[in-house]
Amino acid sequence: MSYDGESFSDVRGFDLSGAPDDTRFIIGDLQIGVTYRDQYLLVNYDPQAPQRTGFRGVPTFEPDPGWVLRGRLDRYAAPKSVDFDTVGTDKSTYTSPGVITFTHAGREHTLTPTSSPSGMVVVFADATSGVTTYGACRSLSVPEPDQDGTVVLDFNRALNLPCAFSGMPVCPVAPAGNRLPFAVEAGEKTPHSQQH
Repeated sequence: MSYDGESFSDVRGFDLSGAPDDTRFIIGDLQIGVTYRDQYLLVNYDPQAPQRTGFRGVPTFEPDPGWVLRGRLDRYAAPKSVDFDTVGTDKSTYTSPGVITFTHAGREHTLTPTSSPSGMVVVFADATSGVTTYGACRSLSVPEPDQDGTVVLDFNRALNLPCAFSGMPVCPVAPAGNRLPFAVEAGEKTPHSQQH
């Protein structure tokens, strides 16, 4: 196997306490991912797995400019730690820069985003969750706000998280405040592999 550019065939021990999430060990065509979520999790990545070779894409709603909404990020005085329940373990802790407020159908709603390298991510559920979209949540990348705090929520870009495709990954679940009371008929639907 190999790890971090070094190949070996003897028994090795590794201190992964400071390693990045989803550290990969390579064994031939296989990769073994090591993730820590209150316990170590091992995930097998097999390029010949039937789920991969038989993948038929992801169904989506038709793009609709009506689902491109403007909102406002109200920043906290300092970023806050927020705990989300997860699919697979108890909780995961993220950093949130503030609260996004937006209006849909004449009513005001709020979402708690988490920080990401490219801006923010909102993990949300809505009235389609568990019906036409994956039940736990979907995610939406939100670019950094304008100077006045304006953000664009393009729900056409709502994506399934890895747990929608397999029971192995650990993914956050939309917190209560990110459960929208209306149907967001935009973005990705439930993957074919999960449909009955």
